[in-house]
Amino acid sequence: MIGSMQYSLKLLIIFAAAALAACTTASKPMNQVASEPPLPPITVPEGFQATVFADRLGATRHIAVRDNGDVYVAREFRIERKMFGQEAEWGALIALRDENGDGVADRIETFGPTDVDDEVRIHKGYLYFSSDQVVYRMALDDNLVPQTVAEPLAGGFPMTASHGSKTLAFDKVGNFYVNSGTPVNACESKRMSREAPGIDPCPYLERSAGVWRFSDDKLYQDQVRDGVRYFTGTRNIVAMAWNPWADKLYFVMHGRDSIGMLWPDFYTKQDNAELPAEEFHVAEEGDNFGWPYSYFDPRTNQRMQSPEYGGDGKTKAVGDYKDPLIGFPAHWAPNDLLFHTGNNWPAKYAQGAFIVFHGSWNRMPFEQAGFKLVFVPMQDGLVTGDWEVFIADFVGPAPVKNPGKAAYRPTGLAEGPDGSIYITEDKHGRIWKVSSK
Repeated sequence: MIGSMQYSLKLLIIFAAAALAACTTASKPMNQVASEPPLPPITVPEGFQATVFADRLGATRHIAVRDNGDVYVAREFRIERKMFGQEAEWGALIALRDENGDGVADRIETFGPTDVDDEVRIHKGYLYFSSDQVVYRMALDDNLVPQTVAEPLAGGFPMTASHGSKTLAFDKVGNFYVNSGTPVNACESKRMSREAPGIDPCPYLERSAGVWRFSDDKLYQDQVRDGVRYFTGTRNIVAMAWNPWADKLYFVMHGRDSIGMLWPDFYTKQDNAELPAEEFHVAEEGDNFGWPYSYFDPRTNQRMQSPEYGGDGKTKAVGDYKDPLIGFPAHWAPNDLLFHTGNNWPAKYAQGAFIVFHGSWNRMPFEQAGFKLVFVPMQDGLVTGDWEVFIADFVGPAPVKNPGKAAYRPTGLAEGPDGSIYITEDKHGRIWKVSSK
């Protein structure tokens, strides 16, 4: 009941916000609440330093940095459950500027529509961002907060109760790519019910569970009329980026949940915590990545048939599905992907992939995992070595079984003009700037 009320409230706010989407309004800078206790530091590798660029900003998600160093963050619309009701935090865009070069934002202003969800990118002089339903852009100008209006580029996506983030990537020839996630676990005939068979063919594959391609300079595009389904078979993608050296689209997918809870005859509680992989892929047009008919087992590096479609934990997948470059551990929740230029950093980081993992809940009753920033060495789009943990202690000094007890839940990545990496987290709204010494 609470979930449906929360979704209904979100819909009402989305509809109300649509009328405001063309307006740009600046507000006063956001200040840290003095009564709140100090937050713990993070540990970066030797040879690097981290500053708290900004703090207490709300549910900060993805982040983008302009060539002049100005920073833009998407703050997600969110409803917090309180003892005597529910309290909404408006979505917004947040603009930040470090005016004295000390690695800390001196100016912080909010602006833009209130239905902002997860994404913000900079491309060809525009600030792109999205709600669950629409991708917008605003022309950047000489101001920190652009004095322009938001223009709708693409919409018409299915409205879902979850996995609605319209994450974006841009190629070199005038296209952008939009994730359309699916709200269900494995296209089961009765949602989240024990041993419910899957629907075949899965109807969600028509409008969701994949990425659609659009023109990056055409307004009022519709998913069905103007969009091209670039690939299919992905449950939900929050971490996605165009690799300029390979000239291809890469992503890290959120895998399914609750495989052991729903199919206890085939999977143990330990299996539930360790399946399936969070899949790191390179995509070509027309690829099929196997959802909902299959999943990837990171322990055996094999693609397996989903139990909803006749699998039993031992049966390999039937179908021409693509295997990942890397199968990361289950339920780490990959939330952003960045290919680093190597500018002002040691040579090993040039062209490599940084992936931030938000942490999840689905490893219960065991300790949760994720809450990390990892690095994958790459050259020309090829993985050249083992991945490694770059920052490990977002979770805090002790393991947690409830993700809400983690110190931080990292969400977004961006590279600044000096090669620094900016990291967001959505529990407290802290942003770090990590630089090479």
